[in-house]
Amino acid sequence: MKLMQMADAVRYSRMTTAELRETFLLEAAFVSGAITVAYVDLDRAVIGGAVPTDKPLTLETYPELRSEYFCERRELGVFNVGGAGTVTVDGKAYPLGKLDVLYVGRGSKTIEFHSQFADNPAAFYLLSYPAHSEYPTKSVTFAELEAGAVHLGSEETCNKRSIYKAIFLDGIRSCQLVMGFTLLAPGSNWNTMPPHVHMRRSEIYFYFDVDAAQRVVHLMGPPDETRHLVMSDRDIVVSPGWSIHAGVGTKSYGFCWGMGGENQRYDDMDPVLIADLK
Repeated sequence: MKLMQMADAVRYSRMTTAELRETFLLEAAFVSGAITVAYVDLDRAVIGGAVPTDKPLTLETYPELRSEYFCERRELGVFNVGGAGTVTVDGKAYPLGKLDVLYVGRGSKTIEFHSQFADNPAAFYLLSYPAHSEYPTKSVTFAELEAGAVHLGSEETCNKRSIYKAIFLDGIRSCQLVMGFTLLAPGSNWNTMPPHVHMRRSEIYFYFDVDAAQRVVHLMGPPDETRHLVMSDRDIVVSPGWSIHAGVGTKSYGFCWGMGGENQRYDDMDPVLIADLK
């Protein structure tokens, strides 16, 4: 398990491109036939990916967690961006197609990942936070999420997008995890613009469906001192509470957003005017 130790806003201002990437960005988390995870000291999040092929993968615990099993004191969000698959939790199977989401509650002892077809494997994004209470394990399909999608932006501002909220107060209940995803319309490039910050919780973005020859330029940092990270398909970036989190792609794409912190209100944010960005 890789350890990611976040920098504060003071150290951030002096960091090189390589240091920014090493600190805030997790690359190569999706490895065929393996589970790859990292521990983020900020909010004690665990992030990563699972790509089962011809045999299932089991999510074991890690020495850093000091637990008998992974979800002994944690909850877990799972988001599939690959082929059809199944997540089996304590013997119960939850089929997950592309863009389906699963919440795994605290106390779940055995978690296994399966792909329906080895040559078109599932690709499960994993996002976990500590939990002090238990909620039922539950899945939601993309078709079900479409009914409650929120459509924002416009073609004129190049940010026409649809937001799908999966794990939140009015959806799948959790202890502190909030998770969903955003799909940009063809021809739109900007996400989360105008941007915002929220000191009550950090936020983690996972970019997916980014064409191999394309990139997303992710903006971060205090609104008056921004930096950028150039990101590829299935890269993951951590945004501390003092940092904006927004980006623009060279082509439309999708991204999964997730957070855990002081509250679960989706609209808990402090807006930043575009004109104030520097």
